[in-house]
Amino acid sequence: MMNNTLLYGLALSGSLILAGCGDKPQTTESSADEVITLRMSHFMAQTDPFNKQVFEPWAKKIEEDSNGRLKIDIYPSASLSKPDNTYDAVVKGVVDIGVQPQGYSSGRFPLSQIAELPGIANTAEQLACVLHTLYDNGSISGEYEDTHVLYMMASGLQVFHTKGKAINKPSDLKGMRIRRTSTVSASLLESLGAVPVGLPVTETYPSLQRGVIDGVTLPWQPIQAFGLDELVDTHSIVPFYNAEFVVNMNQEKYNSLPDDLKQVIDSNSGMQMGVKASQAFDRFNQEVMQAAIDKGDTIIDIDPANDPDWQQPLEDGKQAYLSSLEEQGLDAQAIYAKAQQASTSCQS
Repeated sequence: MMNNTLLYGLALSGSLILAGCGDKPQTTESSADEVITLRMSHFMAQTDPFNKQVFEPWAKKIEEDSNGRLKIDIYPSASLSKPDNTYDAVVKGVVDIGVQPQGYSSGRFPLSQIAELPGIANTAEQLACVLHTLYDNGSISGEYEDTHVLYMMASGLQVFHTKGKAINKPSDLKGMRIRRTSTVSASLLESLGAVPVGLPVTETYPSLQRGVIDGVTLPWQPIQAFGLDELVDTHSIVPFYNAEFVVNMNQEKYNSLPDDLKQVIDSNSGMQMGVKASQAFDRFNQEVMQAAIDKGDTIIDIDPANDPDWQQPLEDGKQAYLSSLEEQGLDAQAIYAKAQQASTSCQS
């Protein structure tokens, strides 16, 4: 009886020791074969050239650099998060990685959006460089403390796109309902006499088709990507606004990665990636503009710096936005000065 009890006790002790060993956290080496899948959400269509030529190759590069241990599943067309809520969806961990225009979150990134104002950047590439310069030197980084920023990019100068309505001077915009991207563009449109209408780009086609809006302000690329080239035939190029985007990752998810996988993410992030993505936007814009020219659309090129009709209203709109931030206690004029400095250093 004594021997049986002793043997049972020894067996039980051995089982507990083995069970305790099983509860120990795995080492990096033991988890080397684990595949970590990250869900990425954005509002562009799956067939959009930006998705096919920028996001998908970026995800593939990360997978290759991690030897297959990191995989990014891309969910386009706002299928996982709404266009205006993707940043917060990432912060809350609803998705792991997201793409959102800062302008879609009204008032969330007021200092960052100073870089959207006229006179700061003429190309998407230049604005991406400006944004990363301001982020890296701490001027705007406080607006992103709740997430892990991967990179920021830009869409290029926005253009007035209308059907049969030529916009040659601000008075042509008086009373026109124009789709706007953000509070910054709204301020500028109001200074020009237009009526800004807030709409996600995904809703512009039916709104334009039904006459809810009279025109849109967008870069060239989305005009084709969202089928608006079927509806518009007149384009006024006025360098008054340049939209920006942030690609962010859930902070806890990033922190949970082994150091070598963090390095894979880091090496495919930052200014280099933001500029690369924005260069693609610039390229797509040129291609779609050329398609509009080939189609026979009317193209009107305006230089506000040498046109007093445009110069003063745009200056008024810019100052109105900066003043609104100053009233909130933000040092907007100082950030604008830094953005101007960055613009000079970022000229390509």
